[in-house]
Amino acid sequence: MAEQRLDKWLWCARLVKTRSGAARLITDGKVRINGERAPKPSRLVRDGDVVTTVKLGRLSVVRILDAAERRGPASAAQALYEDLTPKDVPPPDRPLTQARTGKRPTKRDRRLLDAFRIGKV
Repeated sequence: MAEQRLDKWLWCARLVKTRSGAARLITDGKVRINGERAPKPSRLVRDGDVVTTVKLGRLSVVRILDAAERRGPASAAQALYEDLTPKDVPPPDRPLTQARTGKRPTKRDRRLLDAFRIGKV
């Protein structure tokens, strides 16, 4: 396998939706290669490298098996890596989305909430 940019590989392997999203994930320090923080999106990866990402509070660990010339279907993307993510990782403490119960707050309710937050009530 030839070397490939990390941001491009993450995008081709469909671990992120966009290449700019991959670059943002890397610059935010949420991607590690072989246990070391990836310094920049242009870092070259090759087969055998272990890539660890944390996206939306979820841990993902994969071993690179191959590079891709271009982004293809999901079935082809899954052939680019081996999933090493531990299955016993507990879910995040808080849900990623809050369950809505009841009706939407009225204007009066929002004003009361705002007053409570700044300590007037």
